[in-house]
Amino acid sequence: MINSPYQKYQQTQAQTASKPKLLIMLYDGAIRFVQAGIEGIKQKDYEVANRNLIKAQAIVHELISSLNYDYSISNNLVAVYEYMLHRLIESNVNKKTDPAEEVLEHLKELRDAWVEASKSLGTGYAL
Repeated sequence: MINSPYQKYQQTQAQTASKPKLLIMLYDGAIRFVQAGIEGIKQKDYEVANRNLIKAQAIVHELISSLNYDYSISNNLVAVYEYMLHRLIESNVNKKTDPAEEVLEHLKELRDAWVEASKSLGTGYAL
């Protein structure tokens, strides 16, 4: 249920986004949730950490499901995504930030790569 105008705006943004923009929005969400999970661990608020790391895992699962296996790069990306899932679970179970921080760096690098690819394809993703 949408309760605020901001939530309605977010829903409209997601529903009308181009595929590259939607992919980048997924990365943005995963990055935000991993950061919140790391902060939860640092603050010893394990409920917040768990909730956010699980949300990040859900987004990584969505990234996996969105892969097009007609392209060979998808096989490489699925391996990277599965590794990230493993590290997020490890971080959540052991309440250690190092694995989540590693995932955060991978997500940021992949996001930046997709932004550049989007620009080179002329889809014009603007930051």
